[in-house]
Amino acid sequence: MPLPRPEPGLVLSYAYLWRHERNRGLEEGSKARPCAVILATQTQDGKTMVTVAPMTHRPPSDATRAILMPASVKRHLGLDEEASWIIADEVNRFAWPGPDLRPVSRYDVDQFAYGFLPEDLFDALRALMLALYRAGTLRVTPRSE
Repeated sequence: MPLPRPEPGLVLSYAYLWRHERNRGLEEGSKARPCAVILATQTQDGKTMVTVAPMTHRPPSDATRAILMPASVKRHLGLDEEASWIIADEVNRFAWPGPDLRPVSRYDVDQFAYGFLPEDLFDALRALMLALYRAGTLRVTPRSE
């Protein structure tokens, strides 16, 4: 199965590298997690650069910098039933497809995406991230190719 096109709102399985991990010198994320594509752009040399926001079960230290995922969205994506947040104040940016995409399950090794966030949830996430960017508090962790 071909790789999905990285479109805003698509939720990928991705080995996300947290900023605190990068600050410790790590180059690889500790585990694959669902991440929402926020932006996909083309560079002048034709590369597709993708920006993703991570999802986590850990409650954020500042709830104003994350969005709680509704249970209905988690079911729609085929995710577990535990509470999860989309973290809006840090992202990874990488050249598509990059080495850090992961299969969504060990039984379906050719599937790398869970599906799309509903438009209203994506719009809320994008608005929050834009506000954090304008405030200078959105942190981008570039990934190696």
